[in-house]
Amino acid sequence: MAMMERSLTMELVRVTEAAAIASARWMGFGKKDEADGAATEAMRKVFDTIPMRGTVVIGEGEMDEAPMLYIGERLGLGYMPELDVAVDPLEGTNIVAKGLWNALSVVAVADRGCLLHAPDMYMDKIAVGPKAVGLVDLDAPVVDNLKAVARATGKDMDDLVAVVLDRPRHAKLIEEIRNAGARIKLIPDGDVAAAIHTGFPDTGVDILFGSGGAPEGVLAAVALKCLGGEILGRLMPENEEQVQRCLKMGISDPNKVLRMDDLVKGDDAIFAATGVTDGELLKGVRYQGNLAKTHSVVMRAKTGTVRFMEGTHRLEKKPNLVL
Repeated sequence: MAMMERSLTMELVRVTEAAAIASARWMGFGKKDEADGAATEAMRKVFDTIPMRGTVVIGEGEMDEAPMLYIGERLGLGYMPELDVAVDPLEGTNIVAKGLWNALSVVAVADRGCLLHAPDMYMDKIAVGPKAVGLVDLDAPVVDNLKAVARATGKDMDDLVAVVLDRPRHAKLIEEIRNAGARIKLIPDGDVAAAIHTGFPDTGVDILFGSGGAPEGVLAAVALKCLGGEILGRLMPENEEQVQRCLKMGISDPNKVLRMDDLVKGDDAIFAATGVTDGELLKGVRYQGNLAKTHSVVMRAKTGTVRFMEGTHRLEKKPNLVL
């Protein structure tokens, strides 16, 4: 990414920190829309201070249904690199509403034209960490994919942990994983976090299976590109209108298996995430009087560098974030 400055990694962490601090205030209140709105507004304010010409390719929805951070919106100060921007100001709105685990604020950027413009529909996914790259197949039987990951990681089948969204549509998938002998972590929401966890051995997660949002698949792909992992996806249009939306967004064959270079082109991208609620990888926001403490990860594909960052924020110095 010739034009992407190193300093951009730090700038993007500021974006996710602001969104996390704003939305974590809503933890446990049962108000997912308010939490999401707070994250989105805070993220928008910080984006406007960054030296870049960003265009939102994955955002909070189409222009007519999202007040800000909509698809096609321009971000940044309007100079320096031209970038595709993918955002999920609050990945896991229900998680925050209920005070559960693994809500994140997430941003990913790549050179203009390098991120898939994923339509807002379901995507069938499989994600693995670096050791199992090239060994899993979206069309292979579940047991074969699990055996491949077990061999690659040097684990027995009953050591493996597969993550699956806890949804009725996954009943058969869950049964197949159990019959294969692997363990399962069922999650209520938040499959971006789950996909990223496959890239960090310490999280205890080996593979992600199942369908979730297509935009989240692209965000996860950026993170896994930085980590040397892999995610494969296939769009799941449910009707003719969704098929047409795929075609309009430049996806000529909606049934095609999307590989890493389909999801994130080029050799560079940056991914940043800040924990909103506690998770296996990141701690959630802590408030202490006029202080807020954040825990973030930022990574860059070109260098493979992964940084974990703790921030202490004096809220009286950031009055527009105090909700």
